[in-house]
Amino acid sequence: MGQRVKNKQKDMEHQTIALLIPIVSVIGAFIMIVYLRKYENQERMAMIEKGIDLNSIKKPKRSDGTVSWSFLLIGVGLGLLVGYFLDVTFDMEEVGYFSMIFIFGGAGLGLSYLMTARKDEERMN
Repeated sequence: MGQRVKNKQKDMEHQTIALLIPIVSVIGAFIMIVYLRKYENQERMAMIEKGIDLNSIKKPKRSDGTVSWSFLLIGVGLGLLVGYFLDVTFDMEEVGYFSMIFIFGGAGLGLSYLMTARKDEERMN
């Protein structure tokens, strides 16, 4: 009887920790975003006080992030598909899914790197 009580207490502790992890993560991400915005604003104000033109410092926007995300997600989708076939064919279970997601996701990121490097090279010439 005493062992059951201890097991229930451990289960309650694990459930409490499992509940706190996403809550703390969301709160931490929110605080990080607020502080980043605060310091970005302070930096801009300091630049204005020194008389620096903010328009001359703007960073050029690049679309490389979209390409990287698209190739990553395509790779993850292909990894899930190949992982499913490995699971059905060889009964590999989770190993097939995770390994194929990482392999194809990495291949997608590598392909996006090669494409953006080629685009940058064409821009330079």
